[in-house]
Order: sequence, then structure tokens, then C-alpha cells
Amino acid sequence: MKILYIKKKNMYVFVTILIIVILVLIMYSIYLNKAKKTFKRDIFYEGNTNEKIIAFTCNVDWGNEYIPQMLEIFENEEIKITFFITGRWADDNKDLLKEIYSHGHEIGNHGYYHKEYGKLSYEINKNEIEKCDESINNILGIKCKYFAPPSGSYNDNTIRAARDLNYDIIMWSIDTIDWREDSTSEKIISRVLTKANNSGIVLMHPTENTVRALPVIIKSLKEEGYTIGRVSDIIKKASNGSIEN
Repeated sequence: MKILYIKKKNMYVFVTILIIVILVLIMYSIYLNKAKKTFKRDIFYEGNTNEKIIAFTCNVDWGNEYIPQMLEIFENEEIKITFFITGRWADDNKDLLKEIYSHGHEIGNHGYYHKEYGKLSYEINKNEIEKCDESINNILGIKCKYFAPPSGSYNDNTIRAARDLNYDIIMWSIDTIDWREDSTSEKIISRVLTKANNSGIVLMHPTENTVRALPVIIKSLKEEGYTIGRVSDIIKKASNGSIEN
């Protein structure tokens, strides 16, 4: 009888522990899902507004000779876009960076060097973003809030580093692929216009064919009723910094 009682008691203890473990695992799973969703909300392939607006972004680590022409086009069309600048380029081209900023364009962080951030550790990711942040701040006296990883390469380390430095990660929904040798201005135009959507993000670079394509792209988008703007124009946040739904 005593043995039966002990076995019964042990069974109760086992069941109680099992229930506690299951509850802990369920709570942990809920926490991970919430954390995962929070991470995703810091990575934007497009904006979160349903307005008929498209953001133009230009990643800069080379192509100096085409930037003045791009600025002239945007000035004539009264368009402000987002330029993502590497820190190395900023340090080597202070006057040109100041010229971009003086036209009212938004400046974003593109890392210090044009590396594959998806293969880097947390410490290197953070250092690269921070160094670029410092370079831009020293030249323009501003704090950037958006980070565009070179080649769109990122991993969990990149996400954590960006979050710790109060950056949102910006990707794209429309890729001009203008850096490739076989990308003619006609192909660039087609890639943008066939994928145009509300709150879309267009990725471009300072290239000769991009300069040729821009007037046609801008004219066509405006005729379709689109406004062209910056990343900050398509990402809306509440006063507490959370993403508006």
C-alpha cells in the first residue's frame, strides 16, 4: 500500500513538472514569435503607407561623375530622394556629400566599407555601421536613421547591430539592376515601371544609364499619379517609435 502511495505521489510530481515545462515552452515560443515579428518590423522592403508614393534610393560607393546630373534632374523635377552613402566614400568626397545634402536629399547609412554584411560577426557589423555613422555626422552634423546593407546582404548579426544603433534596415521592392553591364536605360525603365506600387522602394546607383532612364521613369510615374519621395516619406511611425499599422 505504501509503495503504491509513493508511486502515485511520484506520478503527480512528474505530471506537475511536465505541465510546468510545457507551459514554459509555450511562453518561450510566444516570446520568440513576438521577438521575430519585432525584428521583421525593422526591415523594410517597402513602406507601410498605402498612399500612391514611391521612394527612390541611390546607393553610393562610386559613380561620382553621374551624381551632379542626377541632382540636376531631381532639382528640376522638385524631387527629394534618399542617398545611402558608404563611410569610405563620404570621407573621400566630403564636398560632393555636402552638395547632395544641400539639395534637401535624405542621407542614409550604407556601412563604412562595401562588404557582404551577411557574412560578418555582430561586432564587425556594428563597427561598420557605427563608423559610417560617425563619418556622415562629422561631415554633415546629422544622425542617420536608415541603414541599407550593401548588396542587400544581412544576417541576424546585422539585424541586432542595426537595432542596437537605432537603425531600421532598408531593402527594396523594385531593383533597377543598373550596375550590371547589360542593363540598358530601356531595361532600367521597364524594371521600374512594370513593378511600380504604392509605398514601393526603388534601388538605383549613379550610372550613365540610370541618368538616361530617370527622366522617362519620373515622367511616367507622375502621369500614373505617383509622388516620388524619400524613405522617410513611406515609413510612418507613431510618436513612441513603433510602426503604425
